[in-house]
Amino acid sequence: MSMKSNILWRFGLLYTLMAVFGVAIVGKALYIQLFEGENLRKASVHFKVKDAEVLPNRGDICAEDERKLASSLPYYELRFDASVVKDKLFDANIDSLALCLAGFFKDERAADYRQKLQVAQREKKKYFLVNKRKVSYSELKTLRKFPIFRLGRNKGGLIEEMVSVRKMPHEDLAVRTIGYVNAADDGSFEGRVGIEAAYEKELKGIPGRSVRQMMSGTWVPVTVEEPEDGCDVITTINVDFQDIVQEALLKTVRKYDAEKGVAVLMDVKTGDIKAISNLTRKGKESGVYKEEVNYAISDAGEPGSVIKAAVMIALLEDGYYELADTINLGSTGKYTFYDQTLHESDGKKPGKITVKHLFETSSNGIAVLANEKYKSNPSHFIQRLYGMGLKEKTGIPLKGEGEPYIKYPDDKSWTGITLPWMSVGYEMKLTPLQVLAFYNAIANGGQRMCPRLVKEIKYRGEVIKKYPTEEVGGLICSKATLKKVQELLEGVVENGTAKNIQTSHYKIAGKTGTARIATGTMGYDERRYRASFVGYFPANAPLYSCIVVVDDPDVSKGFYANQVVNPVFKEIADKVYAMSSLRYGKEELPVREQTLPISKNGYKTDFQRIYKELNLPVSGLADVSENEWVMTSATAENIVLRPRRVNYSKPVVPNVKGMGLKDAVFLLENAGLKVEVSGAGMVQRQSVEAGENVKEGGKIRIELN
Repeated sequence: MSMKSNILWRFGLLYTLMAVFGVAIVGKALYIQLFEGENLRKASVHFKVKDAEVLPNRGDICAEDERKLASSLPYYELRFDASVVKDKLFDANIDSLALCLAGFFKDERAADYRQKLQVAQREKKKYFLVNKRKVSYSELKTLRKFPIFRLGRNKGGLIEEMVSVRKMPHEDLAVRTIGYVNAADDGSFEGRVGIEAAYEKELKGIPGRSVRQMMSGTWVPVTVEEPEDGCDVITTINVDFQDIVQEALLKTVRKYDAEKGVAVLMDVKTGDIKAISNLTRKGKESGVYKEEVNYAISDAGEPGSVIKAAVMIALLEDGYYELADTINLGSTGKYTFYDQTLHESDGKKPGKITVKHLFETSSNGIAVLANEKYKSNPSHFIQRLYGMGLKEKTGIPLKGEGEPYIKYPDDKSWTGITLPWMSVGYEMKLTPLQVLAFYNAIANGGQRMCPRLVKEIKYRGEVIKKYPTEEVGGLICSKATLKKVQELLEGVVENGTAKNIQTSHYKIAGKTGTARIATGTMGYDERRYRASFVGYFPANAPLYSCIVVVDDPDVSKGFYANQVVNPVFKEIADKVYAMSSLRYGKEELPVREQTLPISKNGYKTDFQRIYKELNLPVSGLADVSENEWVMTSATAENIVLRPRRVNYSKPVVPNVKGMGLKDAVFLLENAGLKVEVSGAGMVQRQSVEAGENVKEGGKIRIELN
């Protein structure tokens, strides 16, 4: 056979084999389609495969000491697979199950639950939602004991799906600044606010991937790509200071039935925001206040007399006045500029006074000084304000910071009365935080600081990013002028409109402000006011600056700053000062009678451990040898223990006065009472007297101080 014939024979054989193979494939396909297709299609139902996103754990938002402010906790969504429950079993137990669910959730009648579950059973629903409310793990353990459900998933149809729920352990403390994780209607993150929104990228983590296969009606994970959890955001907020600030503000807005209130506490040297509270009234008569809008950051309004510190800096810096200079403001208490008259508040008639006294008493005569010196060159005055940073936003990373508005002479709305009106805090707009940042610079040697709310990002305990403190611009004025302005602010508290917050323990510096609230085209409402106080403490060595603003208090109860907001500032300053153990210069807190530490009444073993650790002298141990619970008192020589007879095995109300919260709640709950708590410190009052019989389901309220 020739070579050509050999090649042709081989190619022919190859083509024949390929044709036979192709015919076989087509034949097999036709056979499967015609004879086996139906069975295979039925079987495929049990082997469906789908991709599923595995959500990561969202990072925590923490206070400066890493106490959690917002955290994602595991909760469970309950669903019912009716297809696995036999009809006979269901019919025999549905009444009991419906009764248990109604008693547990307390949102519908047992008949309603029975009807819904019967529909699910009749239609053999595999994924019926039992209740919209998500339950904790401890609640889930109770639900697992209910009729039908106790048989488990395969026989009782109980499907437990773990979901992550965002919780705030400190409830409403700084809730608007911490933020929410609710999404917008379109599913985007636009509904998120505060730190939750600003640090979404750091908090959210990276989703994983799970490939799940349907087997016998159940999705089973086959392969998983692990998610990467979100990072923790460590803020500058001090939980204890936040509690102080919010409680002090809440008492005042309730007392004066105000529309809203703002209070912010800042670290002078770093610009760290230690506490921030924004309260809005819910309902005209309710007395209920919530955090819904971050007014401290967003609410740019006319600041009123607190701006006079900036005006005085301009006048002093340009050398127009010294603090001891005497000026004659006349005896009418009225100042006319073109066709407008500016009045002194509260009927004051200054006459001849020094510049220092003018500022301390918050005289509107400062408008006369500003107009006299800058009328011919108003742009120079405005440039002075710009140079103090009042035109710029603070740069805080949260969304929605209000735009500061300092009018310039080429503005279309500039008139002959604009300059004097600006000098008393009108025809301009600043947010409370922007005002505070300016006063913080006065306390900080003239250096403005960018307010800092987040100091670092951590991943599994390791710092991966730090946010350093940030200086903004240069000094707001010369050192010589700054010293004079600091003297003026101290004088406001010592001799002027804030004398009611003066204390012998430490010095406070600051400025009051009472401004009418603009009502759009209607001008100013004479019954609506904004009361402000902004300052810092201790004045000789400033550590903290603070602003308090209350809008629209009931004028029949008071509206001047010294009535409404000065006491809030003092309460905040007193408590923060005490907690921080501030000491400066040669001044000290008043010397008290020397005694050993005062302790609460409580559990004897705890006291013995602490006294031994601190090496404190104790007497009365023999008297309390048979007692678990004791009362304590301190003398100059030792701590005295006295017996406290507490029999919590009997159903009577125990005496918990003088105890700390932990011990008091322990005793009361062991007695079968439900406890409501208000305040902090030692128990001062209990709503049910000791010795009374405990009623089933009884409640008791304890007040601490």
